[in-house]
Amino acid sequence: MEEIQEVRHQIETPHGYIVARDYPGQGTPFVFLHGFPDDSAVYEKLIREVQPRRSVSFDFPGYGLSERTGETSVADGQRLAETEAVIDGLGLEKIVLVGHDAGGPVAIQYALAHPDRVERLVLLNCYFGESPTLKFPEMIRLLGDPNLAPLADALISDPGQRQWLLEFTATKFGYPATEDLREQIIIPVFYGGAGKPDALAAVRGWTARLLRDVATTSELVASGKTQDLHVPVDVIFGKQDPYLNTGVAEHLASIFPNSRLRLVEARHWLQWDAPGPVAQMLLDTE
Repeated sequence: MEEIQEVRHQIETPHGYIVARDYPGQGTPFVFLHGFPDDSAVYEKLIREVQPRRSVSFDFPGYGLSERTGETSVADGQRLAETEAVIDGLGLEKIVLVGHDAGGPVAIQYALAHPDRVERLVLLNCYFGESPTLKFPEMIRLLGDPNLAPLADALISDPGQRQWLLEFTATKFGYPATEDLREQIIIPVFYGGAGKPDALAAVRGWTARLLRDVATTSELVASGKTQDLHVPVDVIFGKQDPYLNTGVAEHLASIFPNSRLRLVEARHWLQWDAPGPVAQMLLDTE
């Protein structure tokens, strides 16, 4: 596969440096935010499809090419501050902000804080607050429950138990053992590979915030702040996701006054499963 041009930037933050990949091109740049079971590599197929549009992806500290600090917690507002550091560090005045999975709430919080800098907000199989059909994968619920932290830590620290949890979760998501997503994206996060250490500390730190973050974002929805956001919002969901499902997509679309909902024949990682159709929707501003 032909390489596409990229420029790598290192942005310093209080929680470790961030490596951002800047793919030169025309138009308002896309900025892609990943979630906690993967890293920015999950957007590589999609970035190819939107060329020659400028795109930026980056790894939150502890993931991908960014610094491993060993921190096992994520502070209030940390992910938002890190996103601000990248956007400001690259001098991006106006962006199309794209968030997937746990990156979705971060994208929404950035848009609420900086609506003048977001041309459009795109949400891919993510969540924001409670919704009637929202379910988290069993493994993520285990990692996110503070009462089960000793059990979660014991299981995740054992390579064999970790593998069992990943296999169970992959099967529930509908990704069989032959899927390249698992080998190229998920396994390196949990086991390391290709010269990168694992991101276990980062995964544990972010998932430990899950219940608090759901409660915080539920309060934002209840306050009406999302209804005051008049930035165009595209909710694009893979409709074969059993957890962050079409009901969650409908809920997300309902909390913004200027939204549209579109569904794709894909699973949770729709940017990997169906990069062509998702790219068309990203580029479609009508």
